[in-house]
Amino acid sequence: MSRYRELADHTAQLIAQGIIRPGERLPSVRKACRIHAVSPITVTQAYYLLENRGLIEARPKSGYFVRARLGRTLPEPEMTHPVGGETDLQVSDFIFQILDSVRDPSIVPLGSSFPSAHLYPLDKLGRFLAHAARRLDPLATVTDLPPGNEELRRQLALRYLAHGASVSPQEIVITSGAMEGLNLCLQAVTRPGDLIAVESPTFYAGLQASERLGLRVIEIPSHPREGVNLNALEDALRHHPIKACLLMLNFANPTGSLVSDRHKRELIALQTRYQVPLIEDDVYAELHFGNSAPMCSKAVDSDGLVMHVASFSKCLAPGYRLGWVAAGRYARQIQRQKLSTSLATTIPVQTAIADYLKQGAFDNHLRQLRRRLAEQEALLAAAVEHAFPPGIRLARPQGGYFVWIELPPGVDALLLHRQALERGISIAPGPIFSAKREFGNYLRLNFGHPDAARQADAIALLGQLIGQQL
Repeated sequence: MSRYRELADHTAQLIAQGIIRPGERLPSVRKACRIHAVSPITVTQAYYLLENRGLIEARPKSGYFVRARLGRTLPEPEMTHPVGGETDLQVSDFIFQILDSVRDPSIVPLGSSFPSAHLYPLDKLGRFLAHAARRLDPLATVTDLPPGNEELRRQLALRYLAHGASVSPQEIVITSGAMEGLNLCLQAVTRPGDLIAVESPTFYAGLQASERLGLRVIEIPSHPREGVNLNALEDALRHHPIKACLLMLNFANPTGSLVSDRHKRELIALQTRYQVPLIEDDVYAELHFGNSAPMCSKAVDSDGLVMHVASFSKCLAPGYRLGWVAAGRYARQIQRQKLSTSLATTIPVQTAIADYLKQGAFDNHLRQLRRRLAEQEALLAAAVEHAFPPGIRLARPQGGYFVWIELPPGVDALLLHRQALERGISIAPGPIFSAKREFGNYLRLNFGHPDAARQADAIALLGQLIGQQL
């Protein structure tokens, strides 16, 4: 066997044994030459071979790293099958009861809906915000009313264009975060008592917004990797008076599912055929682990039926509460709803983010953020596989910062939540992601906090608590 193959096999063995972990940097070519007493060409050939095997990746000006996502040894959960039909919502009290406990910073935040603030350029954003406040044009208090700051909407239109979607700045309405955007969209196309379609499981904030507006929901089956089941959705559209669909197509919360480009086209065609608007909650699209972003639904929305809701809270500026809606044919209604409710989004924040986007550092920040999240996902998945008892299923996402776990039958996720919280660990139990409180043996874990040692200890303890219920 040639020397470079021996070196490649030896390194592959170290990776398989966990001695060199996902996301870790391999020795430089020069250092590897000294360690193994071989020539630079031998090391280079060995690293090329490992790269072709999918075990390592080269990063410009940084060296070679073990790939963050190695293998899928745990089975994934299957397609969901929500029980029953239309549902009147009574979820808010239940959800608040569960989530109110995660505010304590001493709690390991595996149940949090937010990533660590330490992953974001908050110091730099603070300087932009201070500069924007100092040079605030008094006229902006009027000109930056809905639809919002003109330059910010132009920068957003440019980002849509980079993702293959031609979106006019005139159809973009700036909001105080994505949550306000979802509420405005629902208000624009529904009335109390109307029926909307959501995927099952679904993000609880959408359920809360629907309950507040007096809406009913019908839950559509979804797959933890592929997203909403289009056949089931079409059947629901055919047999029920659905006024809107509220869906996550990219790295859905809680499952992390990604609707393929082909299925997105089919979905938009379906919405067009039935003339039912799609409210897309797309706050995680920038957090993809692959080299290219998933297709933007607005790229195939020729009829203006997609209300594309996004924000900077998950990818750039947590706490700034800056979001937007690319509203298509509903832009005017949403603008009026914004004026009549919160009037305007904070003007210095709009200016600061617009200036930050203009100076061009956003994409570099995103590349670093995506790499960190991919590495942290791999570490959490490995910890779960090692510490949790047999019989679990794990959905490995291709982006975002959540994993969705199916526990063995008989495990009570709500009981697990209470037991874990008593020991300083938060989790998000499955029932909060269902209008009917299904998914009693499921949980969502957040890997967006980079304290690996603290996380591993928490996962080990969770594994013990799960084992005690079996």
